[in-house]
Amino acid sequence: MKEKPAPLAEPVVIAKFWKNRARNESLHVGFNSYEGHNLINVRIHTTGTDGIDRPTPKGISMSVRKLPELARALVKAEAEARRMGLLDGDSEVSA
Repeated sequence: MKEKPAPLAEPVVIAKFWKNRARNESLHVGFNSYEGHNLINVRIHTTGTDGIDRPTPKGISMSVRKLPELARALVKAEAEARRMGLLDGDSEVSA
């Protein structure tokens, strides 16, 4: 039986980008631990007048073991959005 990975000592930020044109909300994607469980966290942050991003209740955290399933669902959603004409064929995001 495979050992359970140790909880993360600190949060790990994978990506963040602006949610809207006003640039007062951003989406943060990362890993963190809660009560000994490693989680994938996708959350909206608001930017205060002091320039600091603060997390909001808007978002989702789930076991990092669900990450492959979430990734497959997002790939399917992107393909369907393109099929429906909701996204341009060349609207790619650079990593």
